[in-house]
Amino acid sequence: MADKITAPLIREKHRKGEKIACLTAYDAVFGHLADASGADVILVGDSLGNVVLGYSSTVPVTLDEMVNHTRSTRVGVKRALFVSDLPFGTYQSSVAQSVDSAVALAKAGAEAVKLEGEYTDQIAAIVKSGLPVMGHVGMTPQSVNLFGGFKVQGKGSSGQSVVDAALRVQDAGAFAIVLELIPAEVAQQITEALEIPTIGIGGGIHCSGQIQVIHDVLGLNPKPMKHARQYMKAHDAIIAALSQYTEDVRTGQFPGKDNSF
Repeated sequence: MADKITAPLIREKHRKGEKIACLTAYDAVFGHLADASGADVILVGDSLGNVVLGYSSTVPVTLDEMVNHTRSTRVGVKRALFVSDLPFGTYQSSVAQSVDSAVALAKAGAEAVKLEGEYTDQIAAIVKSGLPVMGHVGMTPQSVNLFGGFKVQGKGSSGQSVVDAALRVQDAGAFAIVLELIPAEVAQQITEALEIPTIGIGGGIHCSGQIQVIHDVLGLNPKPMKHARQYMKAHDAIIAALSQYTEDVRTGQFPGKDNSF
């Protein structure tokens, strides 16, 4: 088995010029599949609100939900660096709140946490407590109501503000930073300015690595995002397989002798 991936090893990969492949996962089965793929980082994203729980945004996701999905996904992940999101409302109000929330995810199995925005005091405090932190700037989904929707950030003159935010997140102690839905040229500027790796999702080709929702990569989402690529059409294949199962049950083709004791 290849060496266990750690936060320092992610930074070492970046120093060597190696691209960093990251996937989300939300339960033990998908955690195992993502880990078996050789991904460097597996993130239990608060995107589970949209992808798994059916919410319209990540805002309703609770810490208890993140703890439960972190604990479940941890079962399937052996090699990759295992990261979990701090959901909305679990770190914004105080440094103490952020550390307590991060500790709860660590006790559920997280080896690092991710939080959105320029919460530099919180990042520094969580790192001081002994847990690596991944930052996140650009389109931060927990701020969807502030942005007025899921919109590209950092266009035109506002690009410098995203660069400055990324620099402050780095200086606070983050070991890597997600760049979401920003112009490719801004992501390139950030990547060249930082010493830590940038992980793009809708950030273009110049980032140090990429992260995608595993359901999008597998084609489980019938309406693919612009920033995603479907590597198989699992949605249609699964429906076809399940339809065949229901037909076999109705026609007496399943179970057969091989399925009987």
